[in-house]
Amino acid sequence: MKKQTLSLLTLVCLSLATTARPAAVNYDESKVPPYTLPDPFVCQDGSIVRTPQDWWTKRRPEILHLFETQVYGKAPGRPAHMRFEIREESDQALQGRAIRKQVRIWLDRGPTAPHIDLLLYVPKTASSHRVPVFLGLNFRGNHAICKDPAILPSRVWRRGRFLPTDPKDPEVQAARGSAASRWPVERILARGYALATACYMDLEPDFPEGWRYGVRGYFLQTGWTQQGPDRWGAISAWAWGLSRILDYLEQEPLVDARRVVVLGHSRLGKTALWAGAQDQRFAIVISNDSGCGGAALSRREFGETVARINRSFPHWFCENFKKYGDRVNELPVDQHLLLALVAPRPLYVASASKDLWADPRGEFLSALHASRVYRFLGTCGLPVRTMPPVNYPVAATIGYHLRQGKHDLTLYDWEQYLNFADFHFREKRACVSYPSSFKNSRENKGRTQ
Repeated sequence: MKKQTLSLLTLVCLSLATTARPAAVNYDESKVPPYTLPDPFVCQDGSIVRTPQDWWTKRRPEILHLFETQVYGKAPGRPAHMRFEIREESDQALQGRAIRKQVRIWLDRGPTAPHIDLLLYVPKTASSHRVPVFLGLNFRGNHAICKDPAILPSRVWRRGRFLPTDPKDPEVQAARGSAASRWPVERILARGYALATACYMDLEPDFPEGWRYGVRGYFLQTGWTQQGPDRWGAISAWAWGLSRILDYLEQEPLVDARRVVVLGHSRLGKTALWAGAQDQRFAIVISNDSGCGGAALSRREFGETVARINRSFPHWFCENFKKYGDRVNELPVDQHLLLALVAPRPLYVASASKDLWADPRGEFLSALHASRVYRFLGTCGLPVRTMPPVNYPVAATIGYHLRQGKHDLTLYDWEQYLNFADFHFREKRACVSYPSSFKNSRENKGRTQ
């Protein structure tokens, strides 16, 4: 009898373990489930978008509201008492080739208010005319993006604590320049662009209880934002910070705030997309390997899924997003609609061939489906209808490339983004693809995927 009882208990335990085990990750295109994407031109009340005015006055605000309440969460507006403090500046940075400014953006009054420490490099040409800017948050601190010893260390959270910010501290010295491969500062400056960056942990450390140490916790205490299932998640907080940096850039005399390119990699690629969707002051929006919750279509359930991302990173999104984990087809939006919110401004989406977790095909298809809105608003979206081969960038108003390699932000990616910015800022063209783009574009015309 005892032996039989043990066997039954064992079976029950095995059954529970099997039930609790996460579903296997799908990397097989043949196993992508059937899905129907929400139509960008059908409103929730069933009415049809027939004119650009319908898009701007009804459907676009509706889509923005759905992402705000069901995915990323609601953030407050610009703080009433925001102020800027120049902490350091030099016109002899990088062996005299650049101007460097380090600015503290205070988000409220008082010495204990949250702040963003902005690092700004500007090419010397900015002394004669304002230059366009690439803006992105970094992961490891401003001092990690370049070996420049004058960069003031960012406050970085690691292993349950904020690391020291003393420039002489061994941990600071070890981190200095450690992320330089992702931030080719001198190349960006040589191409005539400024670079603005801040550590995303200035806004909120990246773990479930990180809100207690960041802007979400601070503004909750001061009554500036609401509690509830649509309260802003970490991605929304980081995106909010990008807009606050743009507030500073608008009054910076060395840069052209009408030509700011917002860029992000991975979770910060999701952040850049959400910032660009909300804040139309960003002139170009770039997503690098942003995957689920970024550029990739959620309904494909390929690689990382809505269910899995909410288990792994429950703090990134609002609480409402979690209810769609096992019923993603009930989401009133999908990520092609997020990309469509950028229209008609230039948008670039990039993937990596070995980064199946981020679903490269899903990222491309999202950009392709967003192209419908771009064309509706008088521009052209992507110049192709089938996914280009590896290392073959294509671009018009929407750009896309699939880079060889893993999940990363590389010099190859940056070269495409710089070319894309040149294409729109300097050549001022929208509906003409790169002369060197997708060699089979004529063959692909009229085909779809």
